[in-house]
Amino acid sequence: MARLKEHYEQAVRKQLQERFGYTNPMQVPRLDKIVINMAVGEAVGDSKKLTNAIGEMAKIAGQKPVTCRARKSVANFKLREGMAIGCKVTLRRERMYEFLDRLVNMALPRVRDFRGVSATSFDGRGNYAFGMKEQIVFPEINYDEVDEVRGMDIIICTTARTDDEAKALLDGFNMPFRK
Repeated sequence: MARLKEHYEQAVRKQLQERFGYTNPMQVPRLDKIVINMAVGEAVGDSKKLTNAIGEMAKIAGQKPVTCRARKSVANFKLREGMAIGCKVTLRRERMYEFLDRLVNMALPRVRDFRGVSATSFDGRGNYAFGMKEQIVFPEINYDEVDEVRGMDIIICTTARTDDEAKALLDGFNMPFRK
């Protein structure tokens, strides 16, 4: 079992149940999924850049990503409908907890001038989203093999109903929020 999942079941769940006064343990918020998205706009001119991005995301997530295709044609961007322009991966269960553990304890502290993630990036329904400017902060990525530094969006979906519940849940996982 993942280290963070054990921590949730032994400590975080009890803290949340006491803090919000849940009567049933199934009411306590938990992680649902983590979605990682990487847009590669340069893939319009060079499809090899998308292949490299897919390989890097597979190393980061430990799972093969899905390519995202353009919905509409945009002449100014030389983009046609159905052209591959990004990739995403959805993590659940054990892989989700392993990724969150690596994100909080290894990747975020390696970001230059890191002062914490925004505490206001919740969507009102208990989901948290933030972006990273570099994929090289993950220990799985070898800096010498990277052709280009790319950013990514990370969305953490929870079963919490409010932002306060979701923030308390992520605080239990030691998410480094700005003060």
